[in-house]
Amino acid sequence: MTTSATEHDLADLAFRLGAAQVPGLSPAERDLLAAAAVAAPWPGRGAGAGLVVPSANKAYRDLATTAAAGPDGAGGAAPPWMPADRPGRGLAEPGGLPGGLPEPGGLPEYSGLAGHGGLPEPGGLPEYSGLAGHGGLPEPTGLLGHSGPPEPARLPEHGGLGGADGLAGLRKAIRAGEDPLGEALCQIRTPQERRRAGQTFTPAPVVESMVSWAARTLAPARVVDPGAGSARFLAAAGRRWPGARLVGLETDPLAALIGRATLAAAGMAGRAVIEVADYRSARLPPVPGPTLFLGNPPYVRHHQVAAPWKDWLRDTAARLGVPASGLAGLHAHFFLATALHAVPGDAGALVTAAEWLDVNYGSLIRALLLGPLGGESVHVLDPAVAVFPDAAATSAITCFRPGTRPRAIRLRQVPRVTGLGALAGGTPVPVTVLRAASRWRPLAGGSSRPRRGCPEGMVELGELCRVHRGQVTGANNVWITGGNGGGPAPGLPARFLFPAVTRARELFSAGDTLATSAGLRQVIDLPADLEVLSAGERRQVNAFLAHVRAAGAAESYVARHRSPWWRVRMAEPAPILATYMARRAPTFVRNLAAARHVNIAHGLYPREPLPPAALDRLAAYLRSSVTASQGRIYAGGLAKFEPGEMERLLVPAPALLLTAPP
Repeated sequence: MTTSATEHDLADLAFRLGAAQVPGLSPAERDLLAAAAVAAPWPGRGAGAGLVVPSANKAYRDLATTAAAGPDGAGGAAPPWMPADRPGRGLAEPGGLPGGLPEPGGLPEYSGLAGHGGLPEPGGLPEYSGLAGHGGLPEPTGLLGHSGPPEPARLPEHGGLGGADGLAGLRKAIRAGEDPLGEALCQIRTPQERRRAGQTFTPAPVVESMVSWAARTLAPARVVDPGAGSARFLAAAGRRWPGARLVGLETDPLAALIGRATLAAAGMAGRAVIEVADYRSARLPPVPGPTLFLGNPPYVRHHQVAAPWKDWLRDTAARLGVPASGLAGLHAHFFLATALHAVPGDAGALVTAAEWLDVNYGSLIRALLLGPLGGESVHVLDPAVAVFPDAAATSAITCFRPGTRPRAIRLRQVPRVTGLGALAGGTPVPVTVLRAASRWRPLAGGSSRPRRGCPEGMVELGELCRVHRGQVTGANNVWITGGNGGGPAPGLPARFLFPAVTRARELFSAGDTLATSAGLRQVIDLPADLEVLSAGERRQVNAFLAHVRAAGAAESYVARHRSPWWRVRMAEPAPILATYMARRAPTFVRNLAAARHVNIAHGLYPREPLPPAALDRLAAYLRSSVTASQGRIYAGGLAKFEPGEMERLLVPAPALLLTAPP
């Protein structure tokens, strides 16, 4: 990530607030401060909007001495809370930073770069730069954006931040529980920049609820935030437990600096440490008392997780006897790492995306809560609640007590942030029920009993119909033609062009019935055997396939894995078409136009022939009865129904469909 001038200003400000007083200053942070010094060669330069900070060149030149001396000028002496009989492992030793870089005044045993079992740091940390931990929840389909140009980067006004009065005002605000530095970072980095790093900062009411739960649970000797960011969680914990040691892991040097500054300004530098390191490979030494794991792990989707870390996930999960998938996002990795770090008597509260409750990769987290993490409760915020100010997010707070074997875990649906309270309440769902359930979110509504049968007169949709997702073309711009957004007319015989539903809005706008294919685009579906074509048709097809190759579509993943590569294999028209992913309930449309469908819709195919009237009644019943909450709920209330989940919907039995009045 390129550092902007305003980020240099923020680093400068963090230094002035005492960032170097917190042990563990990393080479990356030193480099950032050195760059800030170079960028500030004269006194009184403007920093951001209205920020006037005198030059800090001499202070930067003295940085190594200041940091090495520690917050009390005690040279390399360990802070008073480090166990005296545990000198730890220096960063210059094996398992420390590559090249043996010294750690002046730091806490070497917290080095996060060694890995479990000697695992090297896979490929460095570039893909997680800025993971700060306040777990931005990217939308699976990219629906999180903010339209329009970003506001110009500005640092907040605090009465002339550079002067003594401004610094005093910042310290006063921080000691009152505010986070002016975190807010400044959110202003100078756009939501899109922070989302790429999984970096969205947790609102104070959520932090307070999690700390309140922990206060009812234990008196921690140490608090660990897996992704410290601006230290919102650590500062709140430090205020609640004045004697607790505060440990933050962070991979973004600028976020680490402002986290240090926050803790220093709050008067907590003497009992805090921040490491620029990855939580998964951190080493946390034993302490005389329980540890509280508190924070918001970064939400980075599996596409951005490096392959060596996916191997780490699978290998580590196998050692613990829990399932793991390479499709797991980074927050699942952090749950697994917590299971490694924690010991009986510890506790944890993490706020993450709620999707792990329902998706297949979430079986890892669910198994950890039923096993070594000792799940106590899960509090699911209503999908309509915008927990994070700059990102739509469906969130869940998970509380756990490692080493315990609960008979039930409390699940609770929370309609608003103010309803979180101290994370009490919820329906106790027996562990036996949770083990048998493939999805936990429906159980949060209050029912702890799995469905053992259907009400009289009802059956599962799957008994009547097979539900199939539409075909994947592999390159829509080539294989879909006509209409707005389709490719150019290919000059192919009409019998190879199939009208198809290619956009969900075509079904939403159709109402009860798709009566005509007019206005639909067409999917090109060629036969497997081209030798049977006439000479004229073969010339047309060959010309088209040359265009396909030139466009690179013949080398797409889908084309390379089908035989022959040019055959899309569109399914026969389904009598009922259904949407399956939207921020609303799915719609079920009678397909009188006999249109095909691609993978934006499901097709319902009766297992046994049903007359048109029965199909009409079935579609009408589904439209009126199915709600978004019956599907998997993703960020911002996005509801998704997999084919198997749609087949489990309850519908009237065939006899009722056949005899009900029109």
